[in-house]
Amino acid sequence: MRTRVLAAAFVAVVLVASVPATVAAQGTRTGGTVVVEQGEVVTEDLTVAAGNLVVRGTVRGDLTALSGNVNVPGRVTGDLTALGGNVRVTGTVGGEVNTLSGNTFVESGARVGELESASGTVVVNGTVAGDATLGAGSITLGPNAVVAGDLRYSGDLERTPGAQVQGVVVEEEEVRVEPVPAVPGWLFAAYGFLANLLLGVVLLAVFPSFSGSVADRALDSPLRSGGVGLLSFLLVPALLVVFAITIIGIPISVLGALVYAFALWAAAVYGAYAVGTWLLSLADADNRWLALVVGLLAVAVVSRVPILGGLVQFLVLLLGLGALSLALWRRYRGRRERRAQRPVAEETDDEEPTA
Repeated sequence: MRTRVLAAAFVAVVLVASVPATVAAQGTRTGGTVVVEQGEVVTEDLTVAAGNLVVRGTVRGDLTALSGNVNVPGRVTGDLTALGGNVRVTGTVGGEVNTLSGNTFVESGARVGELESASGTVVVNGTVAGDATLGAGSITLGPNAVVAGDLRYSGDLERTPGAQVQGVVVEEEEVRVEPVPAVPGWLFAAYGFLANLLLGVVLLAVFPSFSGSVADRALDSPLRSGGVGLLSFLLVPALLVVFAITIIGIPISVLGALVYAFALWAAAVYGAYAVGTWLLSLADADNRWLALVVGLLAVAVVSRVPILGGLVQFLVLLLGLGALSLALWRRYRGRRERRAQRPVAEETDDEEPTA
């Protein structure tokens, strides 16, 4: 029984299909998007590796996040250590917030114990109960900012009227923020772009005709592809988790979870490839490699737009996932039909000499 439960939990983590609970203990979570839902309470330290992390509930302990985006509208009672493209605190962090990111935001109404940040941009418009040590290209203290301790910084500082620093303000030539120095946000975006580009190159080089059929299917019937993608996105994780409850299904569901996680990545790349193919068609151009680069660049640029960017990324994922699912199903059906025709052909050949 314990084995089945652990297998189901593993599948749920990989698929990011966790069910909210009133109280839960979870040490590590991974996936495309990890959410600590409102009302959920994690009763121990939590480590997350994901594309996006959202904490709407409560983490009773330290939170360590390696994510493209980290958003904390909920509560962390311990320290928050975040490595990400964007780190945004709109809730409460009882301990120290230590970030290495492209952008770090402590929003109006947010409250953190202390703040140490090495970022491209830091905006503080909430309350820092202790000291703030900031090393960034651009530092802004908003009108609602309150730093109860000292402020040590390096970079361009803008203090909006109304911003309060109750301790001393010290500008230094270089502020060292442990454990690592500042890394600009574009570096994280470039890493994600290059990873997607590498996967896309492999897919187009190894499966050229299949990749072309996926893009054609996405462009010929985008609504159908998006609908199939949405169904796959919702149903496949649920089926694998249910299947993992049975002892026989444990190995299959664990393997299926890993395959599905990779399929989501490939689907996002295929979706961007389809977008690039469509954009090139507007200019009467046809080059699969250029389409891949243009599509990935277009999605990466649009993804930087607040709210709209996340929606576009999700729609591109659904488009690619649906087209990929339809292309795989068509290929599977074609092979079954060919196999079914083989015995008929062999039987016809045998009968011809006797006739």
